[in-house]
Amino acid sequence: MSNEFSVERLQIVADILAKSVVLSHYETSLATVFDQIEPFAASLQSDNRSKRKSRELLRQLGTTLLVQHKIVGRVEIIDKPELLWESPQLENLYLRLEDEYEIRERHNALERKLELISQTAQTVLEFMQHSSSQRVEWYVVILIVVEILLSLYDIIFKS
Repeated sequence: MSNEFSVERLQIVADILAKSVVLSHYETSLATVFDQIEPFAASLQSDNRSKRKSRELLRQLGTTLLVQHKIVGRVEIIDKPELLWESPQLENLYLRLEDEYEIRERHNALERKLELISQTAQTVLEFMQHSSSQRVEWYVVILIVVEILLSLYDIIFKS
């Protein structure tokens, strides 16, 4: 009975529960970002124009990168605890709990969502930049045509 509730076993359980809570937090955060970025993609589908400002899109992209940084850099969700190096007999418990709480599957799902959000934001941003660039090109063409018309007016009526 004392082996069943040892400090090491409780630390393994605590580690898995902590990872599950962190994953749950990020799943909620990403669901919000996912909902906010969906209209950008939908606007591209419907009329090929995003009515949103690029500043808002950049904010979403920044949020996505921040969440990705936290998941990869700080939390170390898929890393096994150091306790398993010291007590390898607890590995089966860790693996069972990891499987029960679907830690790896949830982490992989988060990674895929992060990638999709990032890809969507970058695509919309590139489209907006292309549209802006194309508009500037049209302004240049219009200015050239106006300059030509003014030159023709000068040549025809001033001669």
